[in-house]
Amino acid sequence: MVGFGRIALWVTTIALAVTLVLGAFHQRAVAGPAVPAGAASPEDARHLGVGSCAGSTCHGRQEATGAVVRQDELMRWQDPASPAGAHSRAWTVLNAPRGRAIAARLGIGDPGSSASCIGCHADPMAGTSPGVRLADGVGCEACHGGAAGWIASHAAVGGTHADNVRRGMVALDDPRTRASRCLDCHFGSDRPGQFVDHRIMAAGHPRISFELDLFSTIQQHWNEDADYARRKRRPSAVRTWAVGQAAALTRALATFSGPRGTAGAFPEFYFFDCHSCHRRISDDAGYRPAAVSNPGRPVPPGTPPFQDENIIMLSAAAQVVAPAAGARFDRDSRAFHAALTQGRPQALAAARTLWGSADALSAAFAAHAFGASETLAIVGAVANGAAARYTDYEASVQAVMAVDTLLSALVHDGTVSADAAAGIRAEVNRAYAATRDPNAYRPLEFRAAIARAGAAIRRLG
Repeated sequence: MVGFGRIALWVTTIALAVTLVLGAFHQRAVAGPAVPAGAASPEDARHLGVGSCAGSTCHGRQEATGAVVRQDELMRWQDPASPAGAHSRAWTVLNAPRGRAIAARLGIGDPGSSASCIGCHADPMAGTSPGVRLADGVGCEACHGGAAGWIASHAAVGGTHADNVRRGMVALDDPRTRASRCLDCHFGSDRPGQFVDHRIMAAGHPRISFELDLFSTIQQHWNEDADYARRKRRPSAVRTWAVGQAAALTRALATFSGPRGTAGAFPEFYFFDCHSCHRRISDDAGYRPAAVSNPGRPVPPGTPPFQDENIIMLSAAAQVVAPAAGARFDRDSRAFHAALTQGRPQALAAARTLWGSADALSAAFAAHAFGASETLAIVGAVANGAAARYTDYEASVQAVMAVDTLLSALVHDGTVSADAAAGIRAEVNRAYAATRDPNAYRPLEFRAAIARAGAAIRRLG
């Protein structure tokens, strides 16, 4: 079950880079997931193109009539209207008025052929095979890996998912691997054309935001049935959400710690909270600054704080699932924020420490079976426990998506009935409404709205 507000926010309010950034942690995280011994690298494997998946005995049917998988996956990828088809539209939007205007401001020429854009808006291996076309946008292999090494075993009778992974398929059933692959475009990587820096955003590119469970739900073209559970691990929305929060933070720290972390004499402002600088200012003697003190990041007024939306969510989950590790994580996150005011060497040292704490939580979450009581407790930690830390827009958007994700998980596992969840949908939607316009965001109003939504959900448990 996916709440209407959750989809609406993704499509219209925060953009999530759907129109212009659709694609597809440690130093290896920036380069993608580790490859099992003996496997081909998904980045190096030759791509065959979308057409190699399109047969009616493969993924090209018009209806979901397959015995094992749906087999209408290509049709869903091509859906011209819904968010599920956004990957196939990714290259097309580059030549829409907004895309061309951004390219003109940047002086990069045709956005449909610019290396700055096609790393995420198309298959960057276009031209390496007759079947790989830029116009196909983000095709199957952008996420699943180049198929040359595994397409035979994938189609073979008796072939297994493990066989395919050994031959180079990306194991997207593993939430850590999936997060790493999605983040290449939905946050950025060190590869060409896969980073939306502050300059590109200033030219008009939408703000980047990421939530793994939401992205997975919108793009879902597989059935999580008993057969899926036998072939792969039974999925958990709460696990996916928690792992995604950890992965987003470790990717941010890894990328910040590399060459993309600076921009000339300045830090790369992409990593910092947009609305800490983009506020109203006034020379009026009675003007009161809009900034609200944030107890989770001890930085002086006027200092751009590192974007902490994933830090806050990760802390909330850790308090419930791994409190000792969570306490260490909270200490390390505060130390990282403080180190950013001291200098880049100090910030990089603190980033490495925080990176280790976040990665430990990612491993713990990936191995954990989240129960209903824990899910309800995380709702409380997000909606109430972290309330004083919702001082800026991005963290508040992440918080309301989290509450909706966790409510959907409670419905899915039977803890909360669909009718009961529908009965409190108005409270969740009020929290969404409080984040609908980033330029009208008011933290105290949002805190009240998210607290009411969280309390309503906890009463259902």
